[in-house]
Amino acid sequence: MFDSSKHRYRFRIIIPGYPAFNIYSHIAVKTTALGPVCVASAANKMAKWDVEVIDENNLGKFGPVSETGGADHEFLQQQRPADIIGLYGGLTSTIPRLYQIAQFYKKKGIITIAGGQHFVEDNTSDALSSGIDYVVFGEAEETITELLDAIQNGTDANDIKGIAFLRNGKIVFTEKREQLTNFDKLPLPDFSLVRYATMKIYPVERIRGCGMDCEFCTVKGKPRHAEPERLLEHISSLVETRNAKHFFVVDDLFSQQRDETLRLCNMLAAYQKRIGRRLDITVQIRLDKARDTELLSAMWQAGVQTVAIGFESPIDTELKAMNKHMSSADMVSWARTFHKFGFLVHGMFIFGYPLKDTTGLDIPVEQRVKYYKDFISEAQIDTVQVMLPVPLPGTELSQRLARQNRIYPLDDIGWQYYDGNFPLFEPDEPMTAEQMHLCAKKIMGRLYRFKYMFLIVLHTFSFPAIIFFLHNFQLGWQKWYRPWRNSLIRFGGWMILKKWNTAFRQNKFSQKLQSAHQHLLHAR
Repeated sequence: MFDSSKHRYRFRIIIPGYPAFNIYSHIAVKTTALGPVCVASAANKMAKWDVEVIDENNLGKFGPVSETGGADHEFLQQQRPADIIGLYGGLTSTIPRLYQIAQFYKKKGIITIAGGQHFVEDNTSDALSSGIDYVVFGEAEETITELLDAIQNGTDANDIKGIAFLRNGKIVFTEKREQLTNFDKLPLPDFSLVRYATMKIYPVERIRGCGMDCEFCTVKGKPRHAEPERLLEHISSLVETRNAKHFFVVDDLFSQQRDETLRLCNMLAAYQKRIGRRLDITVQIRLDKARDTELLSAMWQAGVQTVAIGFESPIDTELKAMNKHMSSADMVSWARTFHKFGFLVHGMFIFGYPLKDTTGLDIPVEQRVKYYKDFISEAQIDTVQVMLPVPLPGTELSQRLARQNRIYPLDDIGWQYYDGNFPLFEPDEPMTAEQMHLCAKKIMGRLYRFKYMFLIVLHTFSFPAIIFFLHNFQLGWQKWYRPWRNSLIRFGGWMILKKWNTAFRQNKFSQKLQSAHQHLLHAR
């Protein structure tokens, strides 16, 4: 129970650990999720409240790790007792771990709050029966301060917008909260609240929402923009107080609101010139923005070095069915344009996407794999991420596949597999789920190979020679860095795939897939 007589209270936000090693694990130990930091920063401005964030995927060198994985919450509660726990449900694959943590604290009488993209109304009953006291929907900076204040003062939570809770055994849904539009009233995200974590890549944002309305995505709604000055202030404060250099702009489409994006780029370029230091910024951007050479030039001057682009598929018939309004030839040309401007291109693909109209898509599985491999090579993509489709809760894709009775039962393939690395539904015929899974690994296996270990050594020893022949250090660095960096990442990718395959076998996923397939057939 909550003790309202205390002079100060502690609110602990927990980012649950991944269920097993996956392709995100190597990045997770260098960064954290932005959403929980935003919520923690808002709560930390409240009188009488101390706030901290514990990221189980990034506990650094000194974080308390339990024997079974994740953080040692018994130790945390003994060292710094929390009065209320917040749980981040932004990744569906971490929900089983989230419920496990919630039940641990619930047994100790601690109030638990959960929010994030996973929590839609359809999942509320499951959450409230799994150790969660309050479910928060949507953006939570305003909601969390009102909810903590209500708990502290013992007032009725029914007046707080955007939450759900149990009352007399029945679920109460409060009035929906409007999305935030005035970001200036929020504090800048404070990464000092993230305890133990080793931070090398800082997530930052300017735009929330995305107008693309993709059926597989949970990010919906009209884009809402903060002023470029706010993002510049955040980046500059991180540079000056935490010696930050690497940033990931989490906006779904960096180039939205073009004029303001150009203004931001110009301000970032001027800032870096003033401090005499070039930053390393990664952004997500539409491929067709390659036609906007003014924007690309401004981005490069601003310190953008890596662009993450959703190619989805290199197959023209699939692109047409997806309403992408571009051809594979266009995609190759535009990818090369990004390449020529100096950007490192990270290509994101979805293999085996279940299309609404499969007319003309009777392409043999091996031929599909060849299309992907050839396209990645021809487009000169530096790094790739080939994921399988995920029917995330609340998305149109999930609803469509559920109506067709194609999603595997959660009793067989649970939430922990909803990370894009595993088949979760019956694919379009004639491809099988096993083939879909194997093909994604084959495509990435073409780029991430053991041979790059030798190329790392070769590129390392070639650096002095390149500088000597070019007689220009800056030009020599540009010529040398890209192949060296790509060799390093591709060898690292080979190691990740190797560990991923081990985890796949240890989880005995093949047997689970067979069981899920049989149960689905019987249900039909």
